[in-house]
Amino acid sequence: MGLGPDIVEMLARARADLRMGVPIVVLAEVSVLAVAVEAMTPERLAALRALGAPLELALTGWRAETMKARVYDGDVARIAVPEAAALGWLQSLADPADDLATPMKGPLQSLRDGDAAAHRVAIQLCKAARLLPAALCAPVPEGLKFAVSHSLTAIPLALAEPLMAQSSLLHPVVQARLPVEASEAGRLHVFRPEDGGEEHYAFEIGRPDRSQPVLARLHSACFTGDVMGSLKCDCGPQLRGALAQMGAEGAGVLLYMNQEGRGIGLANKMRAYALQDQGFDTVDANHRLGFEDDERDFRLGSDILKSMGFASVRLLTNNPAKVAMMEASGISVTERVPLKVGENRFNRDYLATKAAKSGHLL
Repeated sequence: MGLGPDIVEMLARARADLRMGVPIVVLAEVSVLAVAVEAMTPERLAALRALGAPLELALTGWRAETMKARVYDGDVARIAVPEAAALGWLQSLADPADDLATPMKGPLQSLRDGDAAAHRVAIQLCKAARLLPAALCAPVPEGLKFAVSHSLTAIPLALAEPLMAQSSLLHPVVQARLPVEASEAGRLHVFRPEDGGEEHYAFEIGRPDRSQPVLARLHSACFTGDVMGSLKCDCGPQLRGALAQMGAEGAGVLLYMNQEGRGIGLANKMRAYALQDQGFDTVDANHRLGFEDDERDFRLGSDILKSMGFASVRLLTNNPAKVAMMEASGISVTERVPLKVGENRFNRDYLATKAAKSGHLL
């Protein structure tokens, strides 16, 4: 390996560029210049128009269906951008905040000719950057030459596509003793992914026998619930309840995964909360934003467990999907341990939606 970045590092660079509103180039048979709509400025929009190429707005199928736009490419829609379209119009297609106030965005012309693979990668990178999944795209000839001449990050489609569905390798960074209220015999392990994403943590209580199923909790970060004590979810009570049960048993592992808001990030989670205030449930809100019901990658938790020497768990969860993912990732789940805590008048409908639409056993 030389001094230059490999494809994993180039993808990390691309995510950072998109967050700052800097375009990237996806190299394909027809290369595509892409910029995240959420981070785009009027000046960049003008610069894209100056290229003279037709502009296309890439959206997820969920977001396009919300606006009654045809989806010809499975999970991706490509919308033709009118020459006179302003930045505000593009942002209104990407962000559903004003959908109820101004429901008529179109008519929208969906494109069906050509390949949407490069557009799909652009959307996936927007998601990974915790941005709204919407990218303004334009075809560019001689993509690599164009990227070099404008100092833009260039991502080869053939190398990027296989990586988008994979979990990043995780490496242990450090561990240290950390006594907490639930147990003085606590130890925090920090794991860092190779792809430059957020670090994840494992909190080990006691000295669990690696040859026996360990009491474990796969917990996704929730700033609002875990830190602020939000009453809109049951995350905080579940976190504290899991630690208390591990402390009472004298052993356990809590995996704290930095996948806020079911993997869409805190900003998008707050957008979903704003949509819930308009009357949409948690699943519908995610779909209107352009996300899947759940964007988390539970395989990361099983990777951490295996690296710590565990092969089987008693999993503290109400979510059968976590059990299935653990099993599919090589961790045996010998028992699903229910964790029914935290229901209140503010989150009762939210919990009912999780049961009805996401299969949680509540």
